[in-house]
Amino acid sequence: MTTRILPAVGDPDAARSVTTLLSQLPDAEPAAPVGDSTQLIDTLARLAGESLDELPEVVLVHERIGPVPALELIREVALRFPAVGVVLITADASPGLFSAAMDSGARGLAALPLSYEELAHRVQAAAQWSVGVRRHLGAGADVFTGPGGTVVTVTGAKGGVGTTVTAVQLALAARTSGRTVALADLDLQAGDVASYLDVQFRRSVVDLAAITDISPRVLQDAVFTHETGMALLLAPGEGERGEEVSERSVRQIISALRSRYEVVVVDCGTQMNGANAAAVEMADIALLVTTPDVVAVRAAKRIVRMWDRLQIRKAEETLTLVNRYNRSTEIQPPLIQKITGTRMAGIAIPAAFKELQGVVDAGRMHELDAKSTVKQALWGLAGELGLVKAPAGPEKQGKARNDRGSVGFRRRPSRNEGAS
Repeated sequence: MTTRILPAVGDPDAARSVTTLLSQLPDAEPAAPVGDSTQLIDTLARLAGESLDELPEVVLVHERIGPVPALELIREVALRFPAVGVVLITADASPGLFSAAMDSGARGLAALPLSYEELAHRVQAAAQWSVGVRRHLGAGADVFTGPGGTVVTVTGAKGGVGTTVTAVQLALAARTSGRTVALADLDLQAGDVASYLDVQFRRSVVDLAAITDISPRVLQDAVFTHETGMALLLAPGEGERGEEVSERSVRQIISALRSRYEVVVVDCGTQMNGANAAAVEMADIALLVTTPDVVAVRAAKRIVRMWDRLQIRKAEETLTLVNRYNRSTEIQPPLIQKITGTRMAGIAIPAAFKELQGVVDAGRMHELDAKSTVKQALWGLAGELGLVKAPAGPEKQGKARNDRGSVGFRRRPSRNEGAS
C-alpha cells in the first residue's frame, strides 16, 4: 500500500531534511511541504472537497509551524479531517508534550533530530490507523465525511408555506449567537433569499457548478457577505440556469461550505430535483415545513414517501415543522405526525403574518422585531436544533435573551396570536 504523506514544515532547512528522509521510506508518496497552517488547512479542504480518497493518509506537523501553534493546528486537523493520521515532529519528547499531543488528536510523536527508524515507525502506525478509519467510514466518491459544520436543509411541502422565512431566521439565529453561518439558496428556479435580505449580487451557486476544485478562495469569491455577517450563496438570477447545477456539484459545494462554516442552512424550496435531493441526503437535519391544512399535509406526505422511495431519506429521519399554527385548526401536530410518519419539531410557528409583512415588503427580514412571536418561535427552533451557541454564563445568557428574543420558547401559540 502506498502511503501519501503531507509535511507541514515552515523552516526551509527543516523541510529539506524531512523531505529527504520521507523519500527513503518504502511505499511512501510524500507531497511537497506546505509552509504554514493556513496552507495546510486549505490544501486538506480542497482535497476533501473532491473525495475522502484524495486526502493523504498522514500529515506531519513540525513544532515551529505557524501562524497557528502546532497543537492547535493538530486539533483542527483532527476535528475537520478525522481520517487523516497526524504526527507531531518536535525536539521536546517529554511525557507532558506527548500527552498534550495525543489529547489534541495526534497519532504519534517523532523526536528531533529525526531518525529513519523512528519516522518510518510513526508514519506506518498513523497510516494504518488512517486506513482503518476510512474503511469504517466508507469512502464516498463525492462527499467528505468529516465532522465539519452542521448542515440543515429546509424544504417546503408546497409553495407559500414559509420555507424561505424559516431558513433565513434559522441562519440569523445561529449567526447572532456567534457561529459562522452560510445560507445557501438551492431553490434554483425561484430562490428568494436575496430579495428577503435586500441583496444584489451577480454571483450565484451556478458559478461553482462547473468547478471541480472548490478552494476556499473560489468559495469566498462566490458568496456574498451580508451585513449580518452571514455568508450567502444565492440562487441564479435566471431560473433556467438552475439546470447547470448537478447533483455532483451540490455535493461538492455543500462539502466545501461544511468545511468552512459551523452552520450551513440550505433553502431547498418546494421543487425537488437531483440537486436538492443531494442536499437533503447530505443534511444532518432535514426540516420539512408544512401548514396545518389538508393540501399542505398531503403534499408533505408525498414528499416524505418520495424521499423514502428514492432512498434519499427515511421518514423517521425527517423533522416536520408546522407553520401558521393555531389551536383552533382541525389539523394538529400529532395528526400530521401520524400522516407523514416523521418526527415533529417541539415548536410550532404561530399564524402571525402581520408581524412579517413590513420586513418582507422592504426586503429586510433580518430586521424583524425581537418581540415578534414568529421570530421567537423560529429562534427557539434554532435552539432546539442545536444551531445556537450557548451563552457562557448567567450574565451573557440574559443579554442573549434580550438580543434574540426567547430562544427557549417552546409553548404552542394561543388562538389570539393573529392570522397569516
